[in-house]
Amino acid sequence: MIAVVEYEAGNVRSVLNALRRCGIGDPVLTAREDLLKAADKVILPGVGDASVALESLRRAGLDRIILALERPVLGICVGMQILCERTEEGNAEGLGIFRTAVRRFRPSGDLKIPHMGWNTLSALQNPLFDGLEEGTYVYYVHSYYADICPDTIARTEHGIPFSAALCRGNFFGTQFHPEKSGPAGARILRNFLSL
Repeated sequence: MIAVVEYEAGNVRSVLNALRRCGIGDPVLTAREDLLKAADKVILPGVGDASVALESLRRAGLDRIILALERPVLGICVGMQILCERTEEGNAEGLGIFRTAVRRFRPSGDLKIPHMGWNTLSALQNPLFDGLEEGTYVYYVHSYYADICPDTIARTEHGIPFSAALCRGNFFGTQFHPEKSGPAGARILRNFLSL
């Protein structure tokens, strides 16, 4: 069973549809502890404000459940950011899985914020990217980014280099949206599902 965490902060429809396109006939959208713990894989989607997402998780007791998961977990966009130590968005403490902070892009020259659209991946270092080449394009929509850190498994540059993806133990995160990244994103999701 593939579980998608329901916590009022996720872009769940596009994630569920992407999973179905990858051959997962019936992914489960849930906030139930028993289902999340029983799942083979868990996806933590997210859009919007990371501090609000964290508050929603904590209010539902999902922070404790997520931290206890031993199966592969994939945080997407804000879902990845809330797995970091802290975020400048709302000056909030994250769940502390990834050993990095989330910062807001600083205006500089003609740098557009939010970073929205297609950009390339580099320094790919994990089975999550099997079958993909350096320079593969993926789709982003974000104003905040995770610093480069020991957990970084892919990078992208938008004015500065930042963590495109993170991994620590059974936890994975992508700042980009694999569910909106065409064939490359589908490959990343299939790679995650095969871990």
